[in-house]
Amino acid sequence: MKPTFIIDFDSTFTQVEALDILCEIALKDSPKKDQHLQEIQAITDQGMAGEINFRQSLEKRIPLLLAHRDHLPELIEVLKEKVSPSFKRNKAFFEQNKERIFIVSNGFQDFIKPVIETLGLYPGKVYANSFVYDEAGHIVGFDKNNPLSQSGGKPKLIEQMQLDGEVVVIGDGYNDYEIKQQGHADKFFAFTENVKREQVVPLADHEAPNLDDILYELNMSRAHSYPKNRIKVLLLEGVHEDAVRLFSEEGYQVEYLTTALHEDELCEKIQDVNIIGIRSKTQITRKVVESAKRLIAVGAYCIGTNQIDLEACTENGVAVFNAPYSNTRSVVELAIAEMILLIRNLPDKVAGMHNGTWQKSATNSREVRGKKLGIIGYGSIGAQLSVVAEALGMDVYFYDTIDKLALGNATKCESLEEILQLSDIITLHIDGRPENDNLIGAKEFALMKDNVIFLNLARGKVVDIPALKAAIESGKIGGTGVDVFPKEPKSNDEAFESDLMGARNTILTPHIGGSTEEAQENIGHFVPGKIMAYINTGSTYGSVNFPNVQLPNFEGAHRLLHIHKNVPNVMAQINQILAKHETNILGQHLKTNEHIGYVITDIDKAYSDAVLKELKDIEATIWFRILY
Repeated sequence: MKPTFIIDFDSTFTQVEALDILCEIALKDSPKKDQHLQEIQAITDQGMAGEINFRQSLEKRIPLLLAHRDHLPELIEVLKEKVSPSFKRNKAFFEQNKERIFIVSNGFQDFIKPVIETLGLYPGKVYANSFVYDEAGHIVGFDKNNPLSQSGGKPKLIEQMQLDGEVVVIGDGYNDYEIKQQGHADKFFAFTENVKREQVVPLADHEAPNLDDILYELNMSRAHSYPKNRIKVLLLEGVHEDAVRLFSEEGYQVEYLTTALHEDELCEKIQDVNIIGIRSKTQITRKVVESAKRLIAVGAYCIGTNQIDLEACTENGVAVFNAPYSNTRSVVELAIAEMILLIRNLPDKVAGMHNGTWQKSATNSREVRGKKLGIIGYGSIGAQLSVVAEALGMDVYFYDTIDKLALGNATKCESLEEILQLSDIITLHIDGRPENDNLIGAKEFALMKDNVIFLNLARGKVVDIPALKAAIESGKIGGTGVDVFPKEPKSNDEAFESDLMGARNTILTPHIGGSTEEAQENIGHFVPGKIMAYINTGSTYGSVNFPNVQLPNFEGAHRLLHIHKNVPNVMAQINQILAKHETNILGQHLKTNEHIGYVITDIDKAYSDAVLKELKDIEATIWFRILY
C-alpha cells in the first residue's frame, strides 16, 4: 500500500508564509506596513520554532493583518505563482497519489483550497483554519473551535482521522514534527527547500531539500530519477566561480578548492563524488578513477586532457569533457606578445632599467614583420595564431603529424626538421601525449637557425630543459618564452624551481597562457554546460572519450542510458529484454568508438522493474542509468 502523505502548506507547499503576503497586500499603502510585517514575521518564526504556542501566535497575527475578504483573490494568485518548484515539477506525483494526500495546515482554507487545486489535489482533503469576517467583510478573527487553531492541533486532528498504513509528514515547522513525536506518523521529513529551521531539522527522520529527495527516499515516481541535491561536485585548482554558480543553481552539492590534490589525497576525497572539475595540475590517474565508485563525469577546465587517464575513465564509464576552444585566443595573444618582446630583446632591457642600467641600442632588436614563424602543432591554437601572425606581416609555416588544411597563406612543412631549419621564430602548440615527451632536444636545437626565438606554451615535458638551457647559453637561441614546465607547483604557496631561472632574454610565466578573465569565464560556462547536458539528457557531444551523441530533450518517456564494452550482440540483448517485457521503444540511438558502445533508448513510462535489473546484468555492461 502506498503511504498517506500529510503535507504542510506555508513554506512547504508554497515558498512563503501566506499571512505575510496577505499583510503586504492589505497594508500596501499603509504607513504601518513595514512595522506590521516585521511583527508578523517575528511571531511566525516564534511559533514555528516552538517558542510560543500556536493559539498565541494566531491571536497576535490576525489583528496586525488589517485584511479584507476582497484581498484574498490577489493573495491566491500570488500563492499560485509561489508554489515550491519541486512541487510544481512533480505534478504527476500529486495527480497519481491525490487520494492519499492531505494538506494539513495551521493556515486558512479560504486561500489554501484554490492553490492546491493547481496540482490536481482535492479541496476536500484540506484541513486548515477558517477566517471570521464582520458584516463589511473585514477579517476579524478565526474559528476557535477548529482544532488546528489550538496548540498541538495537528497531532490531535491526525489522531481523529484514523489513517491506515504508513503515514508520512512533510513540513518545515515544529508542529509538523509533533505529529510524528506523538506517534501519529511513521516518518517526518523536514522540508528545507524554502526555509531551514535549525530547531526542527535535527528532529526529523530526514532533511529534504526538495520533494524529489523525499520521493527518492521513498522509492516513488518523481520528476528527477536522481535528486540533484545528491549529486556531489568537487572543483579543484580555483576554476572560475561561474562553474560554482552554475552547478549550485542546478541544485548540486559543490565543494570548491583553490589548489590541486596529490593522488592519495584525491583518492580519499573523490570516493563519493559524482563530478570532478580540474585544470592542468591535478592528475586523474587510474588509481583515482578506481577509487571513485560514483564518478560520472570529469571536467577539464583547460584545453588538454593529458593529466587524465582517459583509458581508465572509459573502462569505468566516466565521461570526460574539456574546453578545446574557450581559451584559444588568450594563448594566441600571449604567444604574439612574447614573440615581440623577445625579438626586441626587451626582457633583458627591462631588467636592466630596474637595476639602473640604460641600454639604448638597436642591436639584436628586430621587428616580427617579414620573419618566418614556424608553428609546431596546427590545432585550434596553432591555426588561430597562424591567422593573427599573418596579419602582423609574418610568413607562417606549420607542421603537424595530422594532415591539416592551411589557413590564409600559411605553408605546410613536410617534416619537423624542415620547419626547424627555416624558421626565425618557433612556437610549440602540441599536446602532452607520451610520444611528444622531449620532442625538442639537443638534436632539434642544433637544426635551428642561430639567434632563433623559441616559445613553449604547450606542455612542459615536450622540451628537454637541460638542452634548452645549453642552447640559450651557447647563443643558439636568441630569446626564450616558457609558460609550461615538467614540474610545476601544485598551488601558489609552493616555490617554483627551474634551471631556466635567470637565463638571458628569457620570459618565464606560471602556466598562464589561458589564464585571462575572459578565457576562464568562457571555460567556466562551457564545461558545466556540457556536463549538465550529459547528466540531464545523456548527450555526450564534446566528450573526449565517449562516442559523441547529441540528443534532444525528451518528454513523456523514460530514457535508458547503457554504456558497455564494444563487443558484438549487446544491442540485440538490450532489445530482446525490452521485447520480452513488452516495453515499447519510442526512440533509440547507438554509437560506438573502439572501446565502448553507448545505447540511448527512450521507452514508455510503464515498464517492469525487472527490465532495469536485466539491462544492468548484461555481461558487457559498464554503467547503466535511467533518466526521467
